[in-house]
Amino acid sequence: MFCDLNYMPTKLGQNFLKDNSVVDKIIQSADLQPDDLILEIGPGKGILTEELLKHAGKVIAIEIDKNLIPQLRNKVAKEQNVEIINGDILNFDISKLISNFQFPISNQIQNSKFKIQNCNYKVVANIPYYITSKIIRLFLELETPPQEMILMVQKEVAERIVSSPGKMSILAVSVQYYADAKILFDVPRENFDPMPEVDSAVIKIAKHKSQNPNKTQIAKEQTKHFFKIVKAGFSAKRKTLINNLSNGLRLDKKEVEEKLNSLNIKSTARAQELSVEDWKKLELSFRI
Repeated sequence: MFCDLNYMPTKLGQNFLKDNSVVDKIIQSADLQPDDLILEIGPGKGILTEELLKHAGKVIAIEIDKNLIPQLRNKVAKEQNVEIINGDILNFDISKLISNFQFPISNQIQNSKFKIQNCNYKVVANIPYYITSKIIRLFLELETPPQEMILMVQKEVAERIVSSPGKMSILAVSVQYYADAKILFDVPRENFDPMPEVDSAVIKIAKHKSQNPNKTQIAKEQTKHFFKIVKAGFSAKRKTLINNLSNGLRLDKKEVEEKLNSLNIKSTARAQELSVEDWKKLELSFRI
């Protein structure tokens, strides 16, 4: 249901993090525990992987570049709590992947097995920037979403994700519908090799404590309808919300205006001015 945007180039971008101080800050931000299961996407040369293994119970690292796999496996060869997998994260059944990996959680419960059903997992990664939106969408729409995601993304994208009313976008609404998001710290481009053309930022995306909106079939339909309204509202950037909704939903302008007025939303408002709560109220109004 997530509204995806193709704002990244569709090519494999590889800019490897080289600063250990940035890695340390990521580790601290993730607040890792000895029984945590971590999914790392795009481990690259393994600079973050090595530190994750020191603090978490299990790390599943998925790397799309097969040429990096031997180096990765060699770097963590002595570790028992890691799985290096060559593949595209977008092609995995994440829930199945997570539940397939079992391991003893601690010395006190050596006979216990790690299951997604009875524990949380986290995503900690310097994700490929060209598929940022798709990766975030993948995890937020899962029946069993991660407890939280600590992600390195393009700084501009991070700023868009945490935008407030007045500067909202489809991306911001989509992420904030499912989770709370905040920028933790910036990472200048000089911390990568080769150096990219943009700065980066580490962002934390934590699922809402309330029930997952996709859990029931009714909720799934409501979510689908929610994003239909949002997509219509943002369909033409320079047009007012009333015009976009009228055209996108094929409704009379007067009907749309009445619904906006009932929610104390100005008829001259534009999509970027609405909060997620405004969109939820608007979706309910069109559903009734």
